[in-house]
Amino acid sequence: MTAFDALKTQLTAAPQTWLVTGVAGFIGSNLLEALLQLDQRVVGLDNFSTGHQRNLDQVHASVGAERWARFSFSRGDIRDTDTCQTLCTGVDYVLHQAALGSVPRSLEDPLTTHASNNTGFLNMLVAARDAQVKRFVYAASSSTYGDHPGLPKVEDVIGKPLSPYAVTKLVNELYADVFGRCYGMQSVGLRYFNIFGRRQDPEGAYAAVVPKWVSSMVHNQPVYINGDGETSRDFCYIDNVIQANLLAATSQHAEAANQVYNVAVGDRTTLNQLFEAIRSLLAPRFPHLADFKPVYRDFRAGDVRHSLADISKARSRLGYQPTHRIGEGLAEAMDWYVADLAR
Repeated sequence: MTAFDALKTQLTAAPQTWLVTGVAGFIGSNLLEALLQLDQRVVGLDNFSTGHQRNLDQVHASVGAERWARFSFSRGDIRDTDTCQTLCTGVDYVLHQAALGSVPRSLEDPLTTHASNNTGFLNMLVAARDAQVKRFVYAASSSTYGDHPGLPKVEDVIGKPLSPYAVTKLVNELYADVFGRCYGMQSVGLRYFNIFGRRQDPEGAYAAVVPKWVSSMVHNQPVYINGDGETSRDFCYIDNVIQANLLAATSQHAEAANQVYNVAVGDRTTLNQLFEAIRSLLAPRFPHLADFKPVYRDFRAGDVRHSLADISKARSRLGYQPTHRIGEGLAEAMDWYVADLAR
């Protein structure tokens, strides 16, 4: 039995109360679904700046009325201190996913990115501290590695940030560390590496690469690759992220808390390889993709060339064991992506 299997049994037998911020978003709604399936009580917060009501509706349909009744939703903003204080009261664990992602967005509007990712983050830290939650788990980012060229990426070796977004995520880690030192608060930062999966939005200027390319291929629109296509990433399926969050919140390892962990698979996939993997999965359903080719353009400002995670720390201290590599994740998610595009 894996650590995650044991945890699921434990949680089902002894339900806890969880606060998920950004609960209507891609990762937040998947965390909500997993927690409700385990009969947990969940408080959710979202301002719908990037999240969607349809994500909550899908979770409701998936878990059923009885489990849905254990969920309490508030529409609000982490930039409001009173909202944060109210929602943290009586909560055992916080899974803080609310943020404004996207390197390009942060380059265009650094002030709004800072307000959500730093002011909002600090509001949540203070509220969680005051409510004496057991542990505060937050979405960190692989962008924190910045310009450090070393591969694989190891948690205690980082470079200089390459975007305002990366700066905000580094500041989160610094604040969390200080709150541990000054207030004895337990926190865990999860440095996400290119997460993909069901309920990931294919629309908008800042859509992630996997759903955006699926949408473009299905609709026979150009797929743009920034650079020569040999840029590589460690793509991580959403089920791995769910596992990491729940283990991070509850791990009893003596050195689990007040740390940051890579959340990835430990594989490196180039954009050219990703393009072909998606095209080959879709081609049997969409004949126009038989000879479909990408369009190459200039490299994008703020992007790192290569990214690959060392996940040994998460394995040893959290019991993290990723269940899906990129091929398995794409195969599992593709039906959802295609069905979502038909809605």
